[in-house]
Amino acid sequence: MARYTGADCRLCRREGAKLFLKGDRCYTEKCALERRNYAPGEAGKKRVKESEYRTQLREKQKTKRIYGVLEKQFRHYYDTANRQQGVTGENLLRILESRLDNVVYRLGFAKSRAEARQQVRHGHIVVNGRRVDIPSFRVRPGDVVAVAPKAQDMLVIKSALISNERVQVPAWLEVDIEKLQGSVLALPQRDQIDLDIREQLIVELYSK
Repeated sequence: MARYTGADCRLCRREGAKLFLKGDRCYTEKCALERRNYAPGEAGKKRVKESEYRTQLREKQKTKRIYGVLEKQFRHYYDTANRQQGVTGENLLRILESRLDNVVYRLGFAKSRAEARQQVRHGHIVVNGRRVDIPSFRVRPGDVVAVAPKAQDMLVIKSALISNERVQVPAWLEVDIEKLQGSVLALPQRDQIDLDIREQLIVELYSK
């Protein structure tokens, strides 16, 4: 499967916003965006002519990069959201938030979504008592997501729990730190997703 293998901090600089791809580093002055708040490359400091299309494209790219999703899968999520009842943009974010790797990150079991994705792929996460190694697996209300018994003593998970003490678990999830498990109470509403995403711009881009 294709994946981005370059520097994560370049993505934040390209989008001009913190995408929280590097865990602890994103909260410190070492964050690349704090030191060099302009796009990477020779032309990074040059003034760019804004357009409606460019604004919409950048919003889509930013959202893809936050969740670590490639174009084909992202477009599939949009098509699914568009077929559902309700507001398409909100449906899209709800689908992205319900991915297993995102839920593992939101519960505090990983420092970043990329780290959560690796934990899932390596079989360290179970859903309703069964191992699931597909990061794009979508959870449903009532599901219980837990760290597998054999992985509960892993240093990377303990480190993530300490690092994520500053991060509040969203209201649509409930976590039991002692048992290293969390429950999906409901799928999130738009006001429960704390990301600076203008999803309507993505809808406008794909609607052309």
